[in-house]
Amino acid sequence: MRYFLLIILFWVGNYGNSQTVLEWSDLSKGISWEQSSPEALFPGFQRATFSPKMKNLEGKQVIITGYLLVLDGKQSVYLLSKNPMASCFFCGNGGPETIVDLKFAEKPSFAMDELLSVKGTLHLNENNPNGCYYRIENADTLSFE
Repeated sequence: MRYFLLIILFWVGNYGNSQTVLEWSDLSKGISWEQSSPEALFPGFQRATFSPKMKNLEGKQVIITGYLLVLDGKQSVYLLSKNPMASCFFCGNGGPETIVDLKFAEKPSFAMDELLSVKGTLHLNENNPNGCYYRIENADTLSFE
């Protein structure tokens, strides 16, 4: 009986620390847009509305796999994309739900278009037209060793 209780306590303790593995389809199904009114602070900006599933993941640890995009010469702006740079959102393949803004704790040593898995804290952007709709903070890459 004692071992059974230890197993249950171990499982419950690890359950709270687990990450949710996201697929790109989760991101595309988890968002819809509303056109802002002409009187809005940012007219023409499409305000995001997130599904209950995505709202439940706000502030939680997630893992997602995609292609690393580096957007500036200083290598300080990183995105994870469903597609490599040649066919990413900016080139007309997919929508803004196919990219995730990455905020790394330490500068990564990966190259443009490298396929990698990233874990971190998911944040949703409903109102800021200067940011991606999805953002992962405290991002770190997973080792496949």
